[in-house]
Amino acid sequence: MVNSSITDETLWQRLKSGDEWAFSALFERYYRSLISYGNSLSAYPERVQDCVQDVFVNVWLYRNSLSENVVVKAYLLSSVRKRIARLHERDTVFRQTASLESVQFSLDFSIEDQLIADEETAARVSQLNRLINTLPARQKEALYLRYHQGLSIEQIGEMLDINHQSVSNLLHRCIQHLRKEWKGDLTLLLLLFSRIL
Repeated sequence: MVNSSITDETLWQRLKSGDEWAFSALFERYYRSLISYGNSLSAYPERVQDCVQDVFVNVWLYRNSLSENVVVKAYLLSSVRKRIARLHERDTVFRQTASLESVQFSLDFSIEDQLIADEETAARVSQLNRLINTLPARQKEALYLRYHQGLSIEQIGEMLDINHQSVSNLLHRCIQHLRKEWKGDLTLLLLLFSRIL
């Protein structure tokens, strides 16, 4: 078990200097969330596992040339996204070009279990999840990265290869849609937004 008091930045610096324990600690810390994110972009779990493992192998092999100042979580998520997109390009035989745009985010969104205090709340959370899952894939992915992964607007922009304003617009459209369509108690919706904004 990785000591959670050791920051990503410390582990990254130690990894860059060849510390195998730091590499293993980062692997253990992020492997599951990278697999979860990868599975939202690909219907082939075994390929996702290969992509995530390849990302970590490359981090280790090219550790000397990695940037000093990175947000580790954002870097790893972005690397997995790019690797899956490249795999998708190779599989798209009849297409001249393919891009990250062709990779659709498809994870079913799920509000965290700790929000569910009773059966009535569970029903409202389930309704909110269904509503979120009707959003366009790009909006849902931005919401996922902001809410589930805790990335900043700048980090999301880098991952999705769009500017800061475009990310803000995506999130704003999500929130507008949810506010308009949500028929339940505003408390739950406000709690979600307070975690996103």
